[in-house]
Formats: sequence, structure tokens, C-alpha cells
Amino acid sequence: MATLDGSTIIGESILINGSLNGDEDLTVRGRVEGTLTLTRTLVVEPTGIVKAEVQVKNCIIAGVVVGNVTASESVEITREGRMVGDINSPRVIIVDGASFRGRIDMGDFDLPHGERPARSALARPVSAPSRPAMRAPPAPLLSRPAMARKEEPKVAEKLEKTEKAFPAKPPAPPVPVGVGTVKRKVIVRRK
Repeated sequence: MATLDGSTIIGESILINGSLNGDEDLTVRGRVEGTLTLTRTLVVEPTGIVKAEVQVKNCIIAGVVVGNVTASESVEITREGRMVGDINSPRVIIVDGASFRGRIDMGDFDLPHGERPARSALARPVSAPSRPAMRAPPAPLLSRPAMARKEEPKVAEKLEKTEKAFPAKPPAPPVPVGVGTVKRKVIVRRK
């Protein structure tokens, strides 16, 4: 561990396992496991891994955090950041490209005149910005019998009745082209 300008740095080759408490900024380039409680800012750099319950003032995640983070001011997950766990902070920033799985609680919110929000407003999940969703490949086309097996029985019955009433006609065979049936238009220009 090194100290630089009132900030402690945990180097890349360091592993700390246990309870870590402090009153200064902490930069993690190595690995911390257990619990981490700070009155200042925690910075997890791209090489850093934190597997801990974290309580801090501010948290900036550019590495990996596995565990719940409670911050009194803000939590930011950068483009390189990866987090699995719940966030409890009044201000949460998740940059496009970041990876996050968990819940976010930004505290209580006040409504005018003591009104209660509609149940649907409370039930809506909060989702983080993410990469553009890729569409699933289209389902393979099914033949009519396979479709009928997958659909409900009533639909299958209607399909059978329709096929009996309007049987599928086989495609007509190709018509042979005769030698004299092709017409040509010839334009002759004179000088």
C-alpha cells in the first residue's frame, strides 16, 4: 500500500482480506475482500477487484465490484466498470458500456400534499442504460402440421377445416416454350 496526496493506493499485487476502515480516499488496483467502510471516496481502477460490502461517501468503479455498495453522495460505474450487487445512493451514474446487475435504491422521494404514487409507478423496475439490444435470430419457419402442433387445439381444428374446404393446389408444371413462339423486333437504320 502506498499513500499519495491523502489517498491510499492498494497495488496490483496486493490482496486484502477482512475489514478495511478509513478516513481518506482509497484507490484499489489490487484485490479487496470482506467489508470496506470509508468516510471519503473509493476508486476501483480497471485492474482492481472488490468483493465486499462497501459503505463510502463516493464510489467510482472502473474495475470489478461484487457486493452491495452504499454511498452517501454518489456511485459511478464507468465504461470499463463491472458490478454485481445492489446500489443504495442518492445519485447513480452508469455510463454507456458499463455492466451492472442488481437493484438501485436512490432513497425516498416526496410527492406534493402527501399523495401516494400509483402502484404501477412503484412496480416499474429501474434499468441502467445498456448497449443496443441485439435482436434474436428469427424462428425457423414451420410446416403447417408443425405449426398446428405448436398452436392451441382450436386453432389447429380451424386450420384443418380450412385445408379441407380449400385444398392446396399443386403448382402448375412449367409450360414448354416452342421454337416459333418468340417474337423479335428488328430495327434497320439506313444511311
